[in-house]
Amino acid sequence: MSDTYKSIGFDAHRIGFGERPGFAVVDFQKGFTRSEFPLGGRPMVARAVENSERLLKAARAANLPVANCYTAYTSTRDMPYWKIAPVLKDFVHGHPSTELDERIYQPGYDTVICKTAPSIFFQTAITSFFIKERVDTVIVVGCNTSGCIRASINDAFSFGYRVIVPEPCVGDVEEGPHRDNLRDVGRRYADVVGLDEVLDYVASVSRRNAPN
Repeated sequence: MSDTYKSIGFDAHRIGFGERPGFAVVDFQKGFTRSEFPLGGRPMVARAVENSERLLKAARAANLPVANCYTAYTSTRDMPYWKIAPVLKDFVHGHPSTELDERIYQPGYDTVICKTAPSIFFQTAITSFFIKERVDTVIVVGCNTSGCIRASINDAFSFGYRVIVPEPCVGDVEEGPHRDNLRDVGRRYADVVGLDEVLDYVASVSRRNAPN
């Protein structure tokens, strides 16, 4: 099947990895990762958590910056106009659904960010954190691909970062929107790659930074 986008110049080259990666972990809070919550327990998200746990362990071992975010509000009054009922009902500070999943969160290491919009970059301190850490490459993991992941990719690109998305480390409610959105951001803003490639990159950064 022909790819009209590619024939007119989309996805013309890879962006590639830079010198210093930072990890943007988007919405791996229990409201999305645990089956007892209305939005939680989706198979693709479960797969993303499992793979991200492995990747983030390697990132921390290499002393690389990890920004871990959740979505929460004071009340429905300070929420934007979400069309997702469980968000309106549950995603308030102190509710169990806003807690970060222990499998992907390391207290005392990760920088924790509360976001109030789809993107982890929107009016949060993540850009200041990444500047301080000299990050030039943002590796995005989390959920959901068609919503907060895509928004975070768009903003990371807009801030001038190299954007890398390990496909096994992001997930969605359904496979169709997951694949469609990754295909589209891969044409425009990001390199969508496998987990092993990112693990190899993290290992190479770790070796480069190791004391002689």
